[in-house]
Amino acid sequence: MRTAARSGLAAAAAALVGAVAAAPPGAQGWTAAPAAGRPYAYLEGPAGSVLQDTLSLTNPGARPLTVRLSGQGAPVSFAAPAVTVPARTRADVPFAVTVTADTPPGEHRGTVRALAAGREIRVDLRLRVSGPRLAALTVEDVHVDTVSGALRYTLVNRGTTVLAPHLAVHAEGVLGTVLDRPGRPLPLTLRPGERTTRTEPWPDPPVLDAVTVRLTATAPGAAPATARAEASFASGPALTGAAGLLLAAAGGGGYAVRRRGRSRTRRASTGATP
Repeated sequence: MRTAARSGLAAAAAALVGAVAAAPPGAQGWTAAPAAGRPYAYLEGPAGSVLQDTLSLTNPGARPLTVRLSGQGAPVSFAAPAVTVPARTRADVPFAVTVTADTPPGEHRGTVRALAAGREIRVDLRLRVSGPRLAALTVEDVHVDTVSGALRYTLVNRGTTVLAPHLAVHAEGVLGTVLDRPGRPLPLTLRPGERTTRTEPWPDPPVLDAVTVRLTATAPGAAPATARAEASFASGPALTGAAGLLLAAAGGGGYAVRRRGRSRTRRASTGATP
């Protein structure tokens, strides 16, 4: 067992030595950095623009070096996914960052990645998106399902910042409040211009009532947004029970009228007897 283990370690060491020997002379000394000796790449512009910068690749070795390029955390693009840098040469490679129209103003971070000769270098990318910061949220298309009680609604981010909305629900019936849920955070965030349609459960809606449902959405920095919807609940058993009560009331009233009529007739007859 010990002999086999030693043989395996020796084979692994030989393979490692072979890999190091196979690397071109000076290949491990290559560098990648923002042009002009900057510590990081910095870009600034409004949403909806395309910004450009340059990455400097230096190959001090005696052979050409192929470097693969990519971006992470930001929409970085190169003219080609790989660049071959001649021996003892520095190549300035331009790249572009596309700032989408829904990118909120403020600071954003990303990384430019360069990979060659089994080594990766990451260059810090800092992006500042200009423009006013506006938080605006709306609630739209509120609908009440009178069968299940579910409340369907749409939230829309009308501003320029990412929002983390909260939702409160309140419903008033004929005799008073039938639902009151305080504001609570929703498990989502909305980017500028983004909309989402959600459903709020109401497992115990009234069986016979006319209600007005009010949804109030809030988010840090945004004014509260409110939307209403009206609905009438009338289940079959509730209608049957209500009809029975009305019939019973009507029948009782008729019986009372008939009894009063008979009593008057008897009193009249008694008074007419000599």
